Amino acid sequence: MEIRPLADADVDAVIRVWIETKRDTYGFIALEQTYSDAENHAFFRGHILPRCAIWIAVEDTTVLGFVALDGSYIDRLYVRPDAQRRGVGAALLARAIEASPAGIELHTHVENTQARTFYEKMGFVATRFGISPAPESLPDVEYQWRP
Repeated sequence: MEIRPLADADVDAVIRVWIETKRDTYGFIALEQTYSDAENHAFFRGHILPRCAIWIAVEDTTVLGFVALDGSYIDRLYVRPDAQRRGVGAALLARAIEASPAGIELHTHVENTQARTFYEKMGFVATRFGISPAPESLPDVEYQWRP
């Protein structure tokens, strides 16, 4: 597996990973299930791509996952469902820490127990519980990692 910066040719594959993983993970967010592929593509290209540094995990020619870092904030970390529990997320997280060695932060939904278990295993500490921004407005948790 290789961790490398996102290239223009990778964008569609990364968006497919994002869509597939969201649909698999976010069954508890009804609104998330209603977005079309076109809406997801437009959001990623219009909101995530312009402001985040993105690294991808690739095996052979298959994109397994990605991390999108906005400064010291992990805006997105997604791993294809069939590639989870194989070290992909840990490798992407290591790359994010390398890019922000003073510390990193992120939010996830309280109900996303798989992500919460992963982050806590990786040394992140829950620092605040709150409500995610609209339109979701669901319980969330802020995590921080510090050296």
